[in-house]
Amino acid sequence: MAQTRFGEWITSTPDRHSVIEDAQGLAAGAIMASLGVLFLSSAGLLTGGTAGVAFLLHYATGYAFGLVFFAVNLPFYWLAFRRFGLAFCVKTFIAIAATSFLSEAVPRAIGISHIDPLIAAIFGGLLIGTGLLILFRHRASLGGFGILALYLQERFGWRAGLVQLVFDGCVLVFSFFLASPFIIFCSVVGAVVLNLTLAINHRKDRYIAM
Repeated sequence: MAQTRFGEWITSTPDRHSVIEDAQGLAAGAIMASLGVLFLSSAGLLTGGTAGVAFLLHYATGYAFGLVFFAVNLPFYWLAFRRFGLAFCVKTFIAIAATSFLSEAVPRAIGISHIDPLIAAIFGGLLIGTGLLILFRHRASLGGFGILALYLQERFGWRAGLVQLVFDGCVLVFSFFLASPFIIFCSVVGAVVLNLTLAINHRKDRYIAM
């Protein structure tokens, strides 16, 4: 029995990751996402989703981004459990906790004294998109409005894409109170890069491991 349980930790199949592979994937995804956050925050940029809400609250109140990001995502765990199951919920919690911690720890080890906002948007969007891509392939996420949008679509029939667009639009509207038009433009560029990274590289029919 013990040997069988150990085998589950190290043995993968064509359609399922092992526990060790999932652990590596969650760590890699969190590291990539936290590096993307470093680029965006160094230039005072924002993004969509709950990360965008966390950036807004971080810039407005001075509270640490990692702490705010972790707190903002707390209400979504129940929806993640209802919509995707316990395993997805647990892995998502781990990914968010790790990203929140690293978002505070990484700037202490890596300092960026100057960065062009447009370059920060492109690099930050690509890094966060890559981190999310890794997490998606290990059946995890960084929480956010996507889970709520899927729940509302299932509950009320509202189209998830439109719901997500409305939420991200609200974040953009509030950003006008805290950022200049150029910073907002660069933030939009970063969000486009992030979503293109996911749209081009994440297809279930091309990658079936869970």
